[in-house]
Amino acid sequence: MQKVIQLKRTTNIANKEENVMNQKAIQKLEFDKIRKMLAESAVSDLGVKYCLTLMPSSNMEEVIKMQQETEEAVYILKYKGRSPITSFEDVRDYLSLAQKGSVLSAKVLLQFAGVLCASRTARNSFDLEGEFTKLLASYAMQLRVFKTLENDISESILSEDSIADNASSTLFDIRRQIRLLNERMRSKLDAMVISHAKYLQDPIVTIRNGRYCLPVKQEYRKNVNGIVHDQSSTGATLFIEPLMLVEGGNELKQLSVKEQQEIERILAGFSSQAAEIADEVATNIAVLQHLDVIFAKGKMALDMQAVRPKINKQRYFNFINVRHPLLPKETVVPCSIWLGEDFSTLVITGPNTGGKTVTLKTVGLISIMAQAGLHVPAAQGTSVYVFQEIFADIGDEQSIEQSLSTFSSHMTNIVNILRDVEEDSLVLLDELGAGTDPAEGSALARSILSYLTERKILSVATTHFSELKAFALSTEGVENASVEFDVESLRPTYKLSIGMPGKSNAFEISKKLGLPNIFIERAKEHLSVEDAKFEDVIASAEHHRQVAERERQKAQELYKEAQETKAQADKILLKAQEKYKAATDKAKSDAKQIVNKAKRESAGIIQELKNIKASGNIPWHEIDEQGKRFASLEDMLNPDIEISNKAPLDKDKLNVGDRVKLAGFNTDAILLSLPDKSDKVQVQVGSVKMYVNFDKLSKTNKEYKKPKTTVTKKISSAGPVSLSCDVRGLSLEEAILETDRYLDDSLLKGFKEVSIVHGKGSGVLRAGLQEHLKKLKYVDKFRLGRYGEGEDGVTIVTLK
Repeated sequence: MQKVIQLKRTTNIANKEENVMNQKAIQKLEFDKIRKMLAESAVSDLGVKYCLTLMPSSNMEEVIKMQQETEEAVYILKYKGRSPITSFEDVRDYLSLAQKGSVLSAKVLLQFAGVLCASRTARNSFDLEGEFTKLLASYAMQLRVFKTLENDISESILSEDSIADNASSTLFDIRRQIRLLNERMRSKLDAMVISHAKYLQDPIVTIRNGRYCLPVKQEYRKNVNGIVHDQSSTGATLFIEPLMLVEGGNELKQLSVKEQQEIERILAGFSSQAAEIADEVATNIAVLQHLDVIFAKGKMALDMQAVRPKINKQRYFNFINVRHPLLPKETVVPCSIWLGEDFSTLVITGPNTGGKTVTLKTVGLISIMAQAGLHVPAAQGTSVYVFQEIFADIGDEQSIEQSLSTFSSHMTNIVNILRDVEEDSLVLLDELGAGTDPAEGSALARSILSYLTERKILSVATTHFSELKAFALSTEGVENASVEFDVESLRPTYKLSIGMPGKSNAFEISKKLGLPNIFIERAKEHLSVEDAKFEDVIASAEHHRQVAERERQKAQELYKEAQETKAQADKILLKAQEKYKAATDKAKSDAKQIVNKAKRESAGIIQELKNIKASGNIPWHEIDEQGKRFASLEDMLNPDIEISNKAPLDKDKLNVGDRVKLAGFNTDAILLSLPDKSDKVQVQVGSVKMYVNFDKLSKTNKEYKKPKTTVTKKISSAGPVSLSCDVRGLSLEEAILETDRYLDDSLLKGFKEVSIVHGKGSGVLRAGLQEHLKKLKYVDKFRLGRYGEGEDGVTIVTLK
């Protein structure tokens, strides 16, 4: 068991700035470029400034909170399509001046109103009781709204150089006087231009020193009485204010002074109101800045197609299909990297330009982004750990001024890292041990990695040394990884394979580039037998791994195709089931309608038979008719009729009056008409007549037998019959049935005149009933009701 190396600390831990990582790692991992991308999504200068100085946090609770903020922002951006934060200016310094009695300019007051508007808009945009945005809603609750002051400023100050007339009644009156005075003076000047045209250089009116003037020729100076305010550069033209306008000009000057004084008073009033709420507005600005940065994070997450990483407390990370955020997502090759659960040190090997350094930077940059509250470009399930510090030694930092070679500069960084590193740190080392004697460099690299592994500090290192590959294979807590390289195309594939050491491919690449084979064979002779066998084992293992990977991808594609086929089949089955259910529901609904009609019809027959029985005078033709109606009900409700249309009809052999089977109704029908041009026929089911498509009919195996009706002659008393029948709310067919039944009862009672109440409505029910009454032999005449009888809503029927 190796002894753990103890390093002497020379730094004062207590003096470290809490929750802030070293700037060197942030620079090496190019986090500044991420910050610039983030700043492009901010809408305010304050937001941009904060984004450009964004730092990762090493406080786990703070990181979780920032990740939640970003997730809620993403939710709102997806739901509303835009950020609720509008542009605003930082006016806190001006508000401090206002609190000391200064008068703010119109420009600053407009910016102040913009802050009030942005605060109001942001607060109103949040669902303060939303389940998925509770954190951002709590921030919005801190925003104070001052709508009245905002409106007053916006309506009074039109621009930084323009105050509205209605800013105050005094200003409105002053400007009205100025306009009237200007009109009078312009009228006088226009008259003078005409009357003194021969004395003027040009027939125009000009303004000099705020006074109206005429451009008078030098030689006619004495012909125009007035005050000279200016002259042309040649002296040929004098700009004279006519004497008759001097008094008006003075009055105009006085009004202009009053106007400025009133404007100053208005601005002072607004400045005083702004000073009174300066602290609340300063809080608003801080909240708006924070929200602006949060929504910039949300927008960048959507642009990157990033996800919220899980935060774990077990000191490991698992990046699933992670992409380097600075590389185009269309071309970057995703890779999966994990560290901390089964091993704490990862040694990445492979040829130059194979992507080792990109992988190293991806690990560091993704960790920093997550700890800064940014979502990461990876797949769902990605997990990160909140490191207290991230150290990185990447790139060549040789310095001529400090006489540092490449090796020296690397070793200086590593010394500082080993001095400051803690168990909760992440260490990233690029080309560890390079730049010096390979044997010594390899030994140093193994020593450093052993120290980090023994302390279980999460570390990732890239190297070319074969000794480190063997070290990773034989050391617990250390794992090999490699980046693939296509020797045929001499291009890296950028695919990372954890568990497999990489092969340098120096001989293959040299041969592909044209180096004569003799040099390659001599070079192989200089390799030790162990090294050659080790490289061959790696090459064989890598070949079989790539074959297995290709087979796995094929299997995944086949599985995906099978899943898609199954999904399509499920959709087809679901649609078929929905159609079957719809057809079944329709059949049940149609059957229910037929049963309901049959119930109403049978009730009518029974009532009519009771009425016949009670009358004592038995009309046998009526009894025979009721028997026929019962027979039709028997056919309608016969449960033995098949639904399927297995025996089609021949149109040529079809006759009116034939009995046919009606599909979908489980009943036979009587054919009332032959097929028309649209292939529709009229049939009667019991007492119900309807039009159906010819293809709904088929042959029936039942023979029509006239039903036998037996009627008893025992008569009993019937109930009272009203003098009116109310059919409102019924369909025309139902109304006709009810009317026939009512008229039969009325005849039996000996009524001569009765009323049918059908309502006014659209008139369809009234017209249909009256048309039906015309066909009844026992109806003598009918008419619409008069005033007091119901008018157009009632038909009065006179019976024979």
